[in-house]
Amino acid sequence: MRDLVELESPSHDKGAVDRCVDRVQRECERIGGRARRHKRKEFGDLLEVRFGRGGRGVKPVMLLGHLDTVWELGTLKTMPFKVADGRVWGPGTLDMKAGVAMALIAVEYLLERKALNRPVILLLVSDEEIGSTVSRAVTEKLARECEAVYVLEPAQGLAGAYKTARKGVGEYRIHVKGVAAHSGVDFERGHSAIAELARQVCVIQGFTELSRGITVNVGTIEGGTRSNVIAAEARATVDVRIAKAADEARVERKFRRLHAADLSCVWTVEGGLNRPPMERTRGTVELYRRAATLAKAMGFDLKEASTGGGSDGNFTSALGVPTLDGMGAVGEGAHAVHESVMLKDLAPRTALLAAMMLKPEG
Repeated sequence: MRDLVELESPSHDKGAVDRCVDRVQRECERIGGRARRHKRKEFGDLLEVRFGRGGRGVKPVMLLGHLDTVWELGTLKTMPFKVADGRVWGPGTLDMKAGVAMALIAVEYLLERKALNRPVILLLVSDEEIGSTVSRAVTEKLARECEAVYVLEPAQGLAGAYKTARKGVGEYRIHVKGVAAHSGVDFERGHSAIAELARQVCVIQGFTELSRGITVNVGTIEGGTRSNVIAAEARATVDVRIAKAADEARVERKFRRLHAADLSCVWTVEGGLNRPPMERTRGTVELYRRAATLAKAMGFDLKEASTGGGSDGNFTSALGVPTLDGMGAVGEGAHAVHESVMLKDLAPRTALLAAMMLKPEG
């Protein structure tokens, strides 16, 4: 964990992410993994590693994670890696370098004991924090080979629940073009893009339907140039979350029906859903129940939870592959200065991850 955290890896810095990929690849090959590097020009490379071998008809399980973080180079100066107060601290510890370390230790343990009875595919991507645009196709291709996908993202809260559902995530970008004019001399000739956008903000916020798990948030607005100029342009970005894939078309229709109240203004709407929902399917519930049974035998209770945030598990679940998320570390403060992992939970959660990799007898 120290090695990975101290190899800072912000999503937009290919060189930094690749150095972290190098470190993990060396470790995987040391313990017997067969590594393949998926080269990327703009973002960090993707690392696919295969462990173990199965008999005929034995499908692998996938361990899915990412090595990029939200933290810029130099963050270690103010957030150094340290072990204190029963926690492991540092940028990227919880989200999600602890999960990667746990996976490597779990695999190594099973290989040393010659207990791994089916293939395991480890896939670590480089762009999860910025939308997974260059990794999604590889993630989906490999997931189709697998019996199940285990996502190494943090567990939910300090109770450490596994995640059986996540909302789908989308972003819409709205651009309004008005007509500029001097606000004192030619006021009547102007048509304000800001005023037009403002009229519609409450309409857009009204697309929220909490009873259906749909939330719509106008997150940023900008426009205009000076206070004495009728604004010729205004823009907004809107975050959308949906709980059910069937609601994608419902939300899309509402955005596409937006139109100008001031006919001298022109509207443009772009974007849409970029991560489908991870719905609570029968296959995912079966995985959770198995994990809960194993956890109980190990001496702790394992809860399940849903969350409004997305992960790469959204992609694999939408393919129909049973996907269980939140199988990484327990902690708090992801993306925040108090990011940390609970030390006491690392060993039992790693043991549970290892047990879930095994093909059940019978």
